[in-house]
Amino acid sequence: MQKIKSLMTRQGLRSPQESVHDLSPIESFRIPCKEDLRELHEEPTDPQAQQEIINSIEEVYFSNDSFDIVKYELERLPPVLSLQELEVYRDKLKQQQAAVSKKVADLILEKQPAYVQELERVTSLQNGLQLAAVICTDGRRHLNIAKEGFTQTSLGLLASHRRRQLLIGLLKSLRTIKTLQRTDVRLSEMLEEEDYPGAIQLCLECQKAASTFKHYSCISELNSKLQDTLEQIEEQLDVALSKICKNFDVSHYTKVQQAYRLLGKTQTAMDQLHMHFTQAIHNTVFQVVLGYVELCAGNTDTKFQKLQYKDLCTHITSDSYIPCLADLCKALWEVMLSYYRTMQWHENHDQDEEAAVSSASDGSNVTGAEENSFDRSYVKKKLEHGLSRIWQDVQLKVKTYLLGTDLSSFKYDDFIFVLDVTSRLMQVGEEFCGSKSEVLQESIRRQSVNYFKTYHRTRLEELRMFMENETWELCPVKSSFSILQLHEFKFMEQSRSPSVSPSKQPASAASTTVTLFEQYCNGGNPFEIQADSKDDETEDVLASNGYESDEQEKSAYQEYDSDSDVPEELKRDYVDEQTGDAPVKSFSRETLRSRKKSDYNLYKVNAPILTNTTLNVIRLVGKYMQMMNILKPIAFDVIHFMSQLFDYYLYAVYTFFGRNDTFESTGLGLSSSRLRTTLNRIQESLIDLEVSADSSGTLSAAEERKEKVPSPHLSHLVVLTSGNSLYGLAERVVATESLVFLAEQFEFLQPHLDAVMPAAKKPFLQQFYSQTVSTASELRKPVYWIVAAKAIDYEQMLLLMANVKWDVKEIMSQHNIYVDALLKEFEGFNRRLAEVSRRVRIPLPVSNILWEHCIRLANRTLVEGYANVKKCSNEGRALMQLDFQQFLMKLEKLTDIRPIPDKEFVETYIKAYYLTENDMESWIKEHREYSTKQLTNLVNVCLGSHINKKSRQKLLAAIDDIDRPKR
Repeated sequence: MQKIKSLMTRQGLRSPQESVHDLSPIESFRIPCKEDLRELHEEPTDPQAQQEIINSIEEVYFSNDSFDIVKYELERLPPVLSLQELEVYRDKLKQQQAAVSKKVADLILEKQPAYVQELERVTSLQNGLQLAAVICTDGRRHLNIAKEGFTQTSLGLLASHRRRQLLIGLLKSLRTIKTLQRTDVRLSEMLEEEDYPGAIQLCLECQKAASTFKHYSCISELNSKLQDTLEQIEEQLDVALSKICKNFDVSHYTKVQQAYRLLGKTQTAMDQLHMHFTQAIHNTVFQVVLGYVELCAGNTDTKFQKLQYKDLCTHITSDSYIPCLADLCKALWEVMLSYYRTMQWHENHDQDEEAAVSSASDGSNVTGAEENSFDRSYVKKKLEHGLSRIWQDVQLKVKTYLLGTDLSSFKYDDFIFVLDVTSRLMQVGEEFCGSKSEVLQESIRRQSVNYFKTYHRTRLEELRMFMENETWELCPVKSSFSILQLHEFKFMEQSRSPSVSPSKQPASAASTTVTLFEQYCNGGNPFEIQADSKDDETEDVLASNGYESDEQEKSAYQEYDSDSDVPEELKRDYVDEQTGDAPVKSFSRETLRSRKKSDYNLYKVNAPILTNTTLNVIRLVGKYMQMMNILKPIAFDVIHFMSQLFDYYLYAVYTFFGRNDTFESTGLGLSSSRLRTTLNRIQESLIDLEVSADSSGTLSAAEERKEKVPSPHLSHLVVLTSGNSLYGLAERVVATESLVFLAEQFEFLQPHLDAVMPAAKKPFLQQFYSQTVSTASELRKPVYWIVAAKAIDYEQMLLLMANVKWDVKEIMSQHNIYVDALLKEFEGFNRRLAEVSRRVRIPLPVSNILWEHCIRLANRTLVEGYANVKKCSNEGRALMQLDFQQFLMKLEKLTDIRPIPDKEFVETYIKAYYLTENDMESWIKEHREYSTKQLTNLVNVCLGSHINKKSRQKLLAAIDDIDRPKR
C-alpha cells in the first residue's frame, strides 16, 4: 500500500506503460483482468462505503516497501485451516483490493490531463537538450581550431612581458637597496650641516623603504642600522636644542622644531628644553663664579671645581665681587633672553599656523589639525609655567651669591652698584614673568640692613666729628642752589624728568613703555658696566663770594646808605610771611629804598645759608635716598636713619647755641613744649651720655649704646663771648639757619619719602615731620634770646632808673637820661647787627626775632625798674609815661617791627598806678603775667597811703594766691 501511495504521488511523471514497466515484480502484482474489472464494477460505488473498506485495511500494509505481504498472510493462517474461513477471508482481501484499485483508477483518471501536459513539456526539454549538445560540439570544434592557430602564441608573448615587468621591478628594488646602503654617508653630511629636518626625513623615508623590502635578507641589517642612526640623530638634536639656552638663533631653532615635529615628539622636545634651561642656569653661574675664584686664587688647583656652588661663592674676594656679579647677571640675562625669544618664536609660529589652518579649513584633515592644536596648547602652557620656574632658579642662584659675601665693609658706591644691579635684575624678573622677586628682595634686604647699620654708624661718627670741628662759617653757594644739582640727587631728577615735561617727549614714548627684553632683544645687555659719568660732570653750586656778580656787590654797598629819609609807605614792600625772604635776584634803587630797616639781607644776595656740614648731611641724605630708591623693602630703616641725621644736627645746634638754663628759667616760653619734647626724645634715643662712665654692663645695655652717639662739643675756635661779634651772632645765624634750610629740604623730600614708605610705617614719618622737622624754626627763639639778653646792658639801665626821683611835685616836660642810654644801646646793637650782616646774610625773620627779643627784654626791664620805685607821685607816674613814649618814638625809627612787643605790658603796668582800691584786686587777678614783686610794689607804692592795713593784707594775700601755683 505504501508503494501504491508513493506511486500515486509520482504518477504525474510517467506514462502508464512506463509506470507498469518500472514496477518491481513484487510491486507489479497482478494486472486486473476483465473479471476483476467486472468485480470492481460490481462493487458498491458509494464513496463513503468504499472509504470505509480502505480504512479497514490493516496498518501494516502501509508500513514500508520491504513489507512481504505473502509471508505476512501465511503466517497469520491458523494452525487448523478451514476452507470456509479462508474463503471468507479471501473475499475480504479481494474486496479491499478492489476498493484500492478502484481508488487508484479514479486518481489516475483524475490526473490524466496534467500528466499529458507534463509529458509534453518533458518531450520539449529533451529536444532542447539535443540541440544544445549539437551547439556544444560545434563550439568545441571551433575552439580547438582557435587554440591551434592564435592563443598559444599570444599567451607566450604575455608571459614574456610579465616576466620583463617583474625583472624591471626587481632592478628598481635593487637600485633602492643600493641607495639605502649608501644613505648613512648622506645622513652624516646632513648632520654636519645641521639639517636635522632633512636628515630625519631621509631616515624615515629609508625606514619606510626598508620595511617595503623586508623580504630581502640584506635589508634586515640595514633596518637596524637605520634605527641606530635615527637614535643618533635624536641625541644630536638634543644637543642642538641645548645650544638654544645660551644663544637663541631663529633659523637654528626652526630646524630643531621641524625635526622634532617630524619625529612626532613636540611635547618631548618642550620637556627637554626646560630641562636644558635649568641645566644651563646651573652650569652658567658655576662657570662664571669658578672663573673668578680661580683667577683670584692665582693657581691651577682643581679643588674649586669639586666644590658646591654655595661653597664656591664664599671664596669670592671683595675686589672681584662686583665684576663677578655683573658677569653673573649678564650670563643669566642671556639665558632668560633666549627663553623670551623662544616664547616669541612659538607665538609667531602659532599665529602663522592658525592663519594657514583657517585659510585651508575644508575639513579634509580634521584629526591632524586637532593634534597640532593640542600640541600648540601643550607647548604654550609649558612655556608659561616655565617662566616662573626659570626665574625661581635665577633668583636662588643670585641669592646664594649675594649672601655668600659680607658686604658691610664695601664702599658706598660699590654697594649702590650692587643694589643697582640687583634692582635691575628684579626689574628683569618682573618683565619676565610678573614676579615681585621676593627671594631676591629678602636676600638684598638682609645685606642692605646689615650694611646700612654699619654704614650709618660710621656716618654718625663722622657727623659728630664734623660738628666738633665745624667753625660755622658760611658755605658760599649760588642763590639758585638746589639739592637736585648735587650728584647724590641726580636719580630724583631722572625719575622726575618724564613727569616734568611730558610735552617734550614723543607721543609714542608716553603711551608705550619699552621693556628691557624689547630694548635688548637684538643685542646689548642691561647689565653692562658703564663708565661713571660723575667724573665728567661738575657741580656748579658754589659761588666765589656772597654775590652772583661784582656789579651786584657794588650796587649793594652804594645804595644801602641812601635810604635814611625813605617814607614809611615805601619801606613796607613785599615780604614773604613764611620765610621773611624777598625773591630778589638783582638790586635796583627802588627795591633798596623799599626794603625795611630791619632787613639786613641787602649786604648779601638771597642765597641759602648753610655750612659744609649741612652740605655733607644733605649729600648723605641723597645717598640714603638713592639706596632706598633702589631697594624699597628697607625704606623704613633708611628713613629712620635719615631722621637720626636730622635729629643729631638739631640736637647739636641746640647744645652749642641754644642751651642756657639761666634764660630757660625766665618762664618766657622761649622753647615750646613740642621742642622740649623733641629734644628730650633725641637725648634719650640717640645721645650717649655715659661715654666716660664704666663700660662694664649687661650685653643688652652695650648693644643699646652701640646705637647711640656721644654728645658733640663745640669747637674751641668758635667764640661766643665777644660783645663785638654780638656773642657769636654770625655763627649762631649760620648754625640756626642752616638747620632751617635742612628742614626745608626735608620738607621738599617728604612726598618722595611718603611714596616709598610702607603704609604700616607712615605714622612714624608723619610724626617725624610734625614733631621734629617743623620744630627747626622754633630753635631760633632760644638761640637768639641769648644774644638779645647780652647785647644790651639791661642792668645799667636798672641802675640809672634807680637814681631817678619819681615823687616829683610838678609835671616834667623832659624825659630821663636812662631813656637816652637805652636808645643808645639799641643804636649800638643796630650798628653791630649791620656789621655782622656784612659777614653773614641775616634773614628778615632772624632780625625780627632779635629785635623782638631785645625790645621785649627792654620793656620788661622798664617794668622791673618801675617796680623798684619806693615812692611815686602822680607827677612821677606822668613822667614814667613820658619816658616810655619817648622810648617808643625813638625806637620806631630804628625798627620796623609793629606792633612794638610788650608795649601793652609796660603801659598797663603804668596805668595800674591810677587804680583805686576796689579795682586793684580784680586787676591783680586778671594780670598774672606780672611777677609777685611787681604786683606787691603796686599795692605798697600806689595804694600805700590810701588804704588801711587790712585792705593791704587782703590784696597781698590775693597776690600770694596767684604766685602759689607757680611755685
